[in-house]
Amino acid sequence: MGHILLLEVPGGNDFTVLEDAVAMGHQVTFFTGDTSQYEAQGERTRLCLGMAREVVEVRPFNYPALERAALEIHARLPFDAILCILDIRMIEASDLAAKLGLRFLNPATTRMARDKVAVREALARAGVRQPRFARADTMEDLRSAVAEVGYPALVKPSDGYGSQNVCLLRTESDLTAALANMPRAPADYGLGVHASNRFSVEQYVQGAMIGCDVFSNIDDRVLLGINDKLMFPPPSFAMRGSCFPSDRHDTAAIRDYAFRVLDAIGFDFGASHIEMIVAADGPCLVEVNPRLVSAQIPFQMGYALERSIYADLINLHLGLPLTELHALQPSWFSAIRWIVADRPGVLHSVEIPEPLDPAVRRVVLFKEPGDAVHPPVNNGDRIGYVIAVGNSEAGAEEIANRFVRTSCVYLR
Repeated sequence: MGHILLLEVPGGNDFTVLEDAVAMGHQVTFFTGDTSQYEAQGERTRLCLGMAREVVEVRPFNYPALERAALEIHARLPFDAILCILDIRMIEASDLAAKLGLRFLNPATTRMARDKVAVREALARAGVRQPRFARADTMEDLRSAVAEVGYPALVKPSDGYGSQNVCLLRTESDLTAALANMPRAPADYGLGVHASNRFSVEQYVQGAMIGCDVFSNIDDRVLLGINDKLMFPPPSFAMRGSCFPSDRHDTAAIRDYAFRVLDAIGFDFGASHIEMIVAADGPCLVEVNPRLVSAQIPFQMGYALERSIYADLINLHLGLPLTELHALQPSWFSAIRWIVADRPGVLHSVEIPEPLDPAVRRVVLFKEPGDAVHPPVNNGDRIGYVIAVGNSEAGAEEIANRFVRTSCVYLR
């Protein structure tokens, strides 16, 4: 069994990868820049932390301090793998893996993938189809960058993630309003990390939104499947739900395009989560993330494939080939739908339908009574979700949709 260094987890409480690693018999040393962030999440999170062999706080967090702490433990019990699925720690994880000689995405590509414009520039050099784009190094540059791209345009923080602080501009007045409302101080991503305040301005392309998760092992790649996404209506950038896998798109064309994107940025190892728009004339990149999809999608994929995607990620980093993943066939279609508030207020309670349909695999609520809620603008505004399975994409979606329709959100 292996000794795994796990660097942070997303959301401050998503410890599924640690739980799966321990269930597989591995030892996990958990590194963080702020233990208190996790301890404040409640008793279940504290129990998850207790599953780790050791919890190491590196504070203030910086790479030299991380390396010193990791090398001291590595000398006593060598690490066999490093795992990280949190965007803002990927660069440090990559540098440390290179120092220890462990399998991980190479540092140059990791840095590129944390800069949306750098990715766009690499794709342009490789001749990969994508939207028009421009860089804005300051907020003052935004007006000229939007003029270069044209309307409608998306403005994204170049180092952002999770659809945070993204805005859609359709007219000059939208741009003026956006500039007036943008905070001058860099956004706080948590754990002591702040935005660079540089922006990627991109042509807005209409079409179907999909997500693809790919495992790469040097010269071998596997597309796990296509996740057909559904957004809340504009101006929201929150996901209403998705279905995995999807049979509504040309899988071979999507796979070829995703692999071209990864080739263009030198992606050599690990999981990648690629989002794209399938337009009338083919797929077009939204963004590529240098880690496995997070939040609830690994559960959704796991129900469809009847296996742990986190276990597959762990095995990849421990050196297992991708042979088994090439033969994956889904047992179900798995749909996720989110519960949201239809107006601003303070949450009183959420009433879910009982008894549960046997096809409902998972129901989770994130908001608690007393929390402020409002209609979804970004993913953090969602109250909870349901995951249901079915024999068809439409069938799974209908079960999940019915659950949400018959759930009641009560506000004070």
